[in-house]
Amino acid sequence: MALTADTWPIAAALLQFPAVKRDGTVVQEADASEWVATFREVKESGFDAVDLTDSWVRAGDLSSARLDELKGALDEAGLAAPSLSAIRRSIIDAANWEENLAYSHRTLEAAAQLGQTVVSFGLHQALTPAQKEQLWFWTVEGHQDPDPTEHPEVWNAAVTRFRELGRHAEDLGLLMSLEMYEDTYLGTGASSARLAEEIGLSNVGINADVGNLVRLHRPIEDWWSIFEQVLPWTNYWHVKGYQRDENVAKGLYTSIPTPMESGVINYREVFKLALEHGFQGVICAESYGGDGLSVSAANQAYLRRQVLPKQDGYALGVSNVTQRSSRVA
Repeated sequence: MALTADTWPIAAALLQFPAVKRDGTVVQEADASEWVATFREVKESGFDAVDLTDSWVRAGDLSSARLDELKGALDEAGLAAPSLSAIRRSIIDAANWEENLAYSHRTLEAAAQLGQTVVSFGLHQALTPAQKEQLWFWTVEGHQDPDPTEHPEVWNAAVTRFRELGRHAEDLGLLMSLEMYEDTYLGTGASSARLAEEIGLSNVGINADVGNLVRLHRPIEDWWSIFEQVLPWTNYWHVKGYQRDENVAKGLYTSIPTPMESGVINYREVFKLALEHGFQGVICAESYGGDGLSVSAANQAYLRRQVLPKQDGYALGVSNVTQRSSRVA
């Protein structure tokens, strides 16, 4: 049965919760009661589910016993955790790819123990010192993957290593999703679709986080065109809003985080297209800056109120929804 606005799993990202608290507490090593407190805050904001974003706690680096504690903390707070996002651990990082690949395998094992549905990986790397100095890190260029035409061996490594992870995920009964991010092989619609196609596994798709591209302070690919190319492959989705302004004549481009319904991406229309392609995946609501958790909660309310289907198989003019292929969760 197709998901509806009432039943669709929408998870809160944990971007607002640091790995080290102001009092010096290292959350990775903290007592489980610290985890419960965070999960209760998420629950009280209006969410029933959470994405275990590894910028907060690295599930892949927890022992089996500690993973059980993490699951217990979720249960105590009354939250589901259908998804896990592992970020900035690129498997083609020239210096750290072996460590990152091993970490990614451990993360899949952890997700399976936690009973999760989908794990998201990307090719974005650690923030540069210059990026860390900015209010918004995306206003300064960071790592760029090498041109695949000039360095086919790097592209092939991405395909091969993601395929290895995808097969591991498949053995564990998990979906795997690849997060879109600027200046990586997941940085354009065409490149992302090509990467997913060459990996060639039915459980590996794309995390259509087009917000990561819309926020750039430079010319960008048309956001609708990106969605047209990647939604047939999308099996998980980070969603967030950005206002964007362009003065092409003067070469000025700017963006700022905003609630989804106020941003430049028309999610009402994009979700119609997603449903036409059979999208039934977990959604993760994100927002940067200020009280991002509350903005994420507002994004969830907007999706359930205005965007997602109100009844089985129908949403705002979209009917006869069909499944593109087994690639779509």
